[in-house]
Amino acid sequence: MRLRFKATHVVLAMLCVMYFITYVDRVNIGTAASEIQKELHLSNTQLGLVFSAFAYPYLLFQVIGGWVGDRFGPRKTLFWCGLIWALATIATGFVTSLLTLFIARVALGFGEGATFPTATRAMQYWTPANRRGFAQGLTHAFARLGNAATPPLIATLMAWLTWRGSFVALGLVSLVWGVVWALYFRNEPKDHPGITEAELASLPPRPLDKRPQVPWGPLLRRMWPVTLTYFCYGWTLWLYLNWLPLFFKNNYSLDIKNSALFASGVFFAGVVGDSLGGILSDRILRNTGNVRLARLSVTVIGFAGAFLSLLPILFIHDITIVALCLSGGFFFAELVIGPMWSVPMDIAAKYSGTAAGLMNTGSALAAIVSPLVAGYVIDVTGNWYLPFLMSMGLLLLGGFSAFLMHPEKPFEELAEVNPVKPGVLAQQLK
Repeated sequence: MRLRFKATHVVLAMLCVMYFITYVDRVNIGTAASEIQKELHLSNTQLGLVFSAFAYPYLLFQVIGGWVGDRFGPRKTLFWCGLIWALATIATGFVTSLLTLFIARVALGFGEGATFPTATRAMQYWTPANRRGFAQGLTHAFARLGNAATPPLIATLMAWLTWRGSFVALGLVSLVWGVVWALYFRNEPKDHPGITEAELASLPPRPLDKRPQVPWGPLLRRMWPVTLTYFCYGWTLWLYLNWLPLFFKNNYSLDIKNSALFASGVFFAGVVGDSLGGILSDRILRNTGNVRLARLSVTVIGFAGAFLSLLPILFIHDITIVALCLSGGFFFAELVIGPMWSVPMDIAAKYSGTAAGLMNTGSALAAIVSPLVAGYVIDVTGNWYLPFLMSMGLLLLGGFSAFLMHPEKPFEELAEVNPVKPGVLAQQLK
């Protein structure tokens, strides 16, 4: 008997692969940083500048990219994104100076800036409403799996191909993904040759206006608390992604392979956190029908747990205990992902790509500031713990700012165009 996969499952699997690849391409420089730093003679402050280079266009393209995804559809948008980020990754293998390395990382940011908001747009129409938290949690779990796999993968590729060859190899893989996506995906599920009537019936209906005009002012006012909360999460995320391998290498005098293994172990905790956060949020939503409780409860627990997990490194510096604390911090921080990426769809379903871009602007801004501050602090103080301790204050702020979000209140513009009758959401969630 011929095995047949549901088209909705294949699309979700392809998005999982995209999240995996993009995060490998984003954080590979952290593992290769010591070799790059040595060859190009970079200080930690200069290295922080390189880490942040990706985030300048990434920040710009969160909103623009989300709008492009809404306007032209995920099929074309993600294909061109994949092409650009693949070429930028390959170009990194040929850099010769701080300037050319900075330019290559900026180009990577241009390629990846629209990916996550556009992927949210794809999930909006290819995922049932009561599975959004799961879909977001699963795809971001693959992003964290990319984090976890990157240190040993890059260390292995560096031993085989040098650090330059590792970037070229990863870029070629990205090119292949972009081509496969363009060939398989369709913006409209009903246009896909492999989709069934049962699958179509489970998916949310498309609005009549296929190219909505975004009401920027009202949408910005609704989304700023979400953006602030995600900035607080992003600060910790980018600190981990950029500096963790160097933290273990320099603070404990480990070689590249051993520091990569420690970093990989910490990142694997994030894989579990991503998956669990989305599952818990969806389960609470199904059991209670309370969107606010489903999103905020998991988010606040994530911020509080991450803060408490990092507290012991104030007093204890044993490498095993520190690694466990950092793993716990990353696990709890990643619980936030599933519910947070569901919030833009909860608030502004019609503009979910743009709303997701507004939210991810917070993480993109953190990706600029966090590595710059960390590199400067390390150069000035020589203390590799301080950046992680500084992130604890942002975790506290994120836990409090989460209460300002209101995912239970659909965006007014959408409510006027397509009012929701009482009991409809509860019926859909059964």
